[in-house]
Amino acid sequence: MEEKKFDINSILGFVLIGAILIWVMYNNQPTEEEIKAEKAKQEQVEKAKDQEQNAAVVESVPSIDLKDSTALAQYKGSLGAFAYSAALPSANENTTTFENDLVRLEISNKGGQIVEAELKKFKTFDSIPVYLVKDGNASFNISFATTDNRNLNTQDLFFEPTLTKNGENQVLSMKLKVSNEKFLEYRYELKPDEYLVDFTVRSQGLNGVLNSSQPAQLDWKLNGIRHSRSIEYENRYTRLTYLHDGSVSKLSQGTSDDETDSNVSWISYRQHFFSSILINPDSFANVSMTSNQQFEDENPNEKYVKLYTASTPLEIKGGELNYNMHWYYGPTDARVFKKYKDLDLAESIPFGWGIFGFINKHVFTPLYDFLSSVFPYGIAIIVMTIIVRIALSPVTYKSYVSQAKMKVIKPEVTEISQKYKDNPMKRQQETMKLYSKAGVSPMSGCVPGLLQIPVFYALFMFFPTAIMLRQKSFLWADDLSSYDIVYKFPEGFKIPFYGDHVSLFPILASVAIFFYMKMTTGQQQAMQQPAQEGMPDMGSIMKVMIYISPIMMLFFFNNYASGLSLYYFISNLITIVIMLVIKNYIINDDKIHAKIQENKKKPKKESRFQKKMREMMEQAETQKKK
Repeated sequence: MEEKKFDINSILGFVLIGAILIWVMYNNQPTEEEIKAEKAKQEQVEKAKDQEQNAAVVESVPSIDLKDSTALAQYKGSLGAFAYSAALPSANENTTTFENDLVRLEISNKGGQIVEAELKKFKTFDSIPVYLVKDGNASFNISFATTDNRNLNTQDLFFEPTLTKNGENQVLSMKLKVSNEKFLEYRYELKPDEYLVDFTVRSQGLNGVLNSSQPAQLDWKLNGIRHSRSIEYENRYTRLTYLHDGSVSKLSQGTSDDETDSNVSWISYRQHFFSSILINPDSFANVSMTSNQQFEDENPNEKYVKLYTASTPLEIKGGELNYNMHWYYGPTDARVFKKYKDLDLAESIPFGWGIFGFINKHVFTPLYDFLSSVFPYGIAIIVMTIIVRIALSPVTYKSYVSQAKMKVIKPEVTEISQKYKDNPMKRQQETMKLYSKAGVSPMSGCVPGLLQIPVFYALFMFFPTAIMLRQKSFLWADDLSSYDIVYKFPEGFKIPFYGDHVSLFPILASVAIFFYMKMTTGQQQAMQQPAQEGMPDMGSIMKVMIYISPIMMLFFFNNYASGLSLYYFISNLITIVIMLVIKNYIINDDKIHAKIQENKKKPKKESRFQKKMREMMEQAETQKKK
């Protein structure tokens, strides 16, 4: 047998042939431009095929029995009669821009809902546009049953947009079609220079498609986007409020709450200075609402404040839906809400309850609105403080005069206390007689103070919620609606109940209240009766309060609006000046003493209340003797 030998020529031949093949393949490789051209060509072919298929579906739908959904389901899943809309050119997630000078809305073909709401006139604390709806934080859906036993959700279906004009108003019609004559429509109408959007939900020709034995269900969800530097501070004024039967109710400010109520005219998802409101002038018959806090602690990376939901049934009357509603995406501003008095939107602003809210709404809000149109915002607060203190100066004067009278008769009160120190009942009787003869009432000094409480509380609610102050600077404060910062503690360091920063306005207000209390406490101590056995020493308590009250104010107001601290600082300064003027230039102790002595000589007619009290004390004294 012939022996096989290694053939070097054959090996070289194979190597040469392989090299030639590699060179040929490399030189025939398509260029990048050729690859792009081929890809574009394929996309055009696929698009043409889709258009042909869609056209075939559109042509076939009108001829299909609406109760027979089998043929429709072959084209686009189990959409039943609404497969027509899924075959339209608008069957994608494109959006339509809908805007005026104040608000810009983006409405998506998918679901026909608002997927972006931007307020053009406002910025967040870090200077980016204010969005109430963005990046999927909100959803609006109407679910309904069909006569062929299907449950459909509008948020999953595609609407066809048509943008037109009604005079100066922009009109956007979003139609979820069964055919050109049969559809469910969301109609949006936006007027120039308004935040309110007219919103109509109606159906046409769907009698026989919609199952009228079951109401449709409207579900609206919104995750409130953070807009302020402090999420805890913003959360304090972020609430779900709603108007039902002409009165306003609200869900808890806490971590979670839920409520179900009837005859609801509007639902407001308030985010401190901004609101998203769904309005039904004819009222929703029944609404279930929830509110859930979306953060645990102060964190600069937190994005959402509260998650709101609302769910309400929509009655299908005569086989059709027809609801005329409104959307409001805008500031929580009384000046804006004036345009919509018939909707009572101003009731969603947290003015406070009862008399406090009345003063805030009808006195301080319009007063500051006027002053801020004349003066810079910080100066306007000072001017308003001066006006308020001057208006309350008669109350301050009356209180100081009462204290001066008590100081004048203190020696006589002390004498009575010593004389009847072993008989508390008799001591009380004689003291009351002295007060009556002298024309002095120990309560007259307290009443003026009580009259100032409504003013105090109304202002306490006004400054943190007044949108006129938002991002308005004064001196070192860059936002009068939030706290000022002169020093920020190191990252992660926080003083309990105080915060992670130092605010200067609360420090100034605390110093002012210290000197004010030192003045008033000294006056009260001068007129105070000696401490009775078994009773607490009020003098010692007041001495302690001189120091405790400023410290409490310092801690409490460190995380409140700097405008509020500015007000109390100026208010206490003005009050100190008024008291010094009254003490040194108006009140004369000698004249008061002479007046009291003169009153003692005059016969004093007892009131029915005084007579009743005297008789009761005398009866008690008699009973004690027995």
